[in-house]
Order: sequence, then C-alpha cells, then structure tokens
Amino acid sequence: VQKLALEALQDIRIKHRWDAIELENEQIKLAKAKNSTCSPKEFSNGDTRKQLLARSRYLLYKAPSNWTESQYSRSKILFDQYPDIKIAFDLTQGLRNIFNTAKTIEVAYTKLAHWYKDVENTGFKAFNTIANTITLNYRSILNYFINRSTNASAESFNAKIKAFRAQFRGVRNVEFFLFRLTTIFA
Repeated sequence: VQKLALEALQDIRIKHRWDAIELENEQIKLAKAKNSTCSPKEFSNGDTRKQLLARSRYLLYKAPSNWTESQYSRSKILFDQYPDIKIAFDLTQGLRNIFNTAKTIEVAYTKLAHWYKDVENTGFKAFNTIANTITLNYRSILNYFINRSTNASAESFNAKIKAFRAQFRGVRNVEFFLFRLTTIFA
C-alpha cells in the first residue's frame, strides 16, 4: 500500500514535469521566432523548473528527517511552487507513519480511517485508488499489525519455484517435480 502511495505522489510530480517541459519548449520556440536566446528562470538553488521537478524525485521517497541539506532547500522551493505535491507528500508520509507507529489493530484502523478521510478531502484520483484498495482489503492489511509480518517469504519462495520451473522449461512429471522441490528447498 505504501508503494502505491509513493507511485501516486510520483505521478503528480511527473505530470508537473511534463507541463514544465512543454512550457520551456514553448519559450524556446518564441525566442527562436524573435531571434533571441531563451534562458529559463532559475530558483535560488540554481535549478530551473524542469530540473527542480526532475531532481526532487528521490527526496519524495525519503522521510524529511533523512534529507540532505540540498534536498531540504529543494523541497522548500518545490512545495512553494507546487502545493499539491506538498499535500500528496504529506498523505504519503501519513500513511508511512501509520505503518511505522501503530501498535495495535484498533489504533491502525482508526488512523487509516482518518487518512482515508484526508484523501477524500484532497480529491486526488491516484490516492482515491489507494484508499479504495484499503477499503476493499482492510482486513488483510490490518493483519500486518498483529505481529508485523508480511507475505514476503511466501512471495520469495514462489519466485524460486517459478525460476526452478523455468530452468527446466516446464514440468512433465508433477510428482518428480515436487520431489525435487522438497529435496532442494526443504
């Protein structure tokens, strides 16, 4: 779920980046038509609008406590220029905090409900998709808070089985295949 929230945040950043690229291309066309040079506006950290949106990619994945000094200054400029990215970043951090701090299912359920309400208030389509996913799968998501375990080991084992099967280009004798799996992985 956290991964989906990060993807939604990056989706918003990328849309703004495409708009910035389009704006810069239009400015270059106008400058060429006037036989002059086009120099894009730079922010206080030396980034152009296009560079700001490109270089802020990795800072949006991190918690603010893990930002470098340059990432901190870049984030201030980014959030001043694009308040919707700030709102989406806060939603993402809020979801991350739920998974990092909630100790019981009841607390997590309450916090997820508040987060869901915040998502509804923003109107971001990408975050609505995540909120609906949480609504549909909240029981299995809340199971994480029982002993903080995921199905990562099962997924890893499934990947090993698929790789093993692909190595031999399929399975003809299922019993022998299962025997080999148990002798190798058991």
